[in-house]
Amino acid sequence: MQVVNINGEARQGSGKSFNKALRKEGKIPAVIYGGKENVHFSTTPKALKTLVYTPDFKLAEVEIDGQKYKTILKDIQFHPVTDEIVHVDFQELVPEHKVNVSVPVRFQGVSPGVKGGGKLIQSMRKVKIKVTPENIVDELIADISELKLGFAIRVRDLIVGEGIEVVSTGATPLASVEVPRALKTDEEIEAEEAAEAAEAAEAEGEEGEEAEA
Repeated sequence: MQVVNINGEARQGSGKSFNKALRKEGKIPAVIYGGKENVHFSTTPKALKTLVYTPDFKLAEVEIDGQKYKTILKDIQFHPVTDEIVHVDFQELVPEHKVNVSVPVRFQGVSPGVKGGGKLIQSMRKVKIKVTPENIVDELIADISELKLGFAIRVRDLIVGEGIEVVSTGATPLASVEVPRALKTDEEIEAEEAAEAAEAAEAEGEEGEEAEA
């Protein structure tokens, strides 16, 4: 499990004007909640870089005035124009208390469908789980070694360790092996084209109704 160390400074004030002044100084307002009390502090964009701009799931150890807090990044607010970070929420990890987190999915094995000429299409990159800090993981594994052409692997097929509750719907596809056009029969191609035409016609009809309204 990767841990990012973040240094913070306790905030002596609050409110929009105070936070705006912090941002002018190049600092980012932040808060830690979920423990005995909320902790308001500020940090820097540089300190958050490896935690925010990554597809990986990481823990954050925040140190404020010598006190360390084991946390997870829970929410980020970006400026609508500049995309700069304007506020960050962390949730403190309390032993034996479950938290909801989203962790990446990693595929394991070689799909026979891909070997047969198909293309692996990933439809879900992260899965929500509920877990205590003691059992937290940074990814879940999906074994695709038996995934054939035209089939999908779903959330319920994930390899899940003890103490981990998967919150995402089990029937949701994680990935599928798309059958290439060259391997499809004429009937399959005609059926797909008919379905696409029907969807397009339905969409045009809905747009027309909206325009009339």
